[in-house]
Amino acid sequence: MPLTILQAMTSLPPERKTRRLFLRAALGLAGLSITLALPRELLAATRIVASTQVLPLPPHKPVAPRLLMIDPGHGGRDPGAIGRSGTLEKDITLDIGRRLVEQLAAQRHIVAKLTRDSDTFLPLADRVAAARSARADFLVSIHADSAPNASARGLSAYTLSKNASDDFAKALAAQENLADAAGGLPPVGDEDVTAILMDLTARHTRNAAQRAKVSLIDGIGKDWKLLENPMRAANFAVLRAPDVPSILIETGFLSNAKDEAILKQPEMREKIAALLARELAPVLARTAG
Repeated sequence: MPLTILQAMTSLPPERKTRRLFLRAALGLAGLSITLALPRELLAATRIVASTQVLPLPPHKPVAPRLLMIDPGHGGRDPGAIGRSGTLEKDITLDIGRRLVEQLAAQRHIVAKLTRDSDTFLPLADRVAAARSARADFLVSIHADSAPNASARGLSAYTLSKNASDDFAKALAAQENLADAAGGLPPVGDEDVTAILMDLTARHTRNAAQRAKVSLIDGIGKDWKLLENPMRAANFAVLRAPDVPSILIETGFLSNAKDEAILKQPEMREKIAALLARELAPVLARTAG
């Protein structure tokens, strides 16, 4: 970007419109080095974008095999939800993620990878960056959160939306987006950054994620307990990759005693992984490169 444009932008009054213009320009500088002395507040405004969205879009890879990035939620010093009997969400999600990788190993057209394969803390932006840098065809984030109400139970799926589909999904997203606080990182709920990320999220990416959500829930619902209204949407930070279709799966809610009892059983986690593998395999096969 020419120096004169940057100078003109930084001379404007610090209003929200100005801030968004700057952010858009910063995103447009994908892969370039900026050494200009910019106002501190404008530099701070791009900190969330820097790790994932300033990168140029990765080139498409050949059609097969398809790469599925599996993201076990939470980890390390971030335990996630804690059930009444002490079950940790981070342990449930990692175990289901590992089992899902094993379930998909026999699928010749799919390669499955984990964003984390141990009990480690991984910032939300790094999870998105891992999927993008690997040129993943799809990302599924695995969770077992606390629901806004203790009676809620069952599996559900979520896609990205600036405006939540309902208060339940909005509360879950707000809770999930605070996960970085466990690692001493700043919150990711910046309104202006969110607006820009929504602009960057390609229509194809959104549509592919939506189709996958419907297909997955329709299939799993035949063999597993679903949450009432199991297909929802909200502004989840982990789903913000503009070029990787992404969904978040709540395998159940540890805030519910029945769900916790189910998720504590290895054979039930194996069944969840098997059902996810069964429904994700055709989704990956249909995902365009």
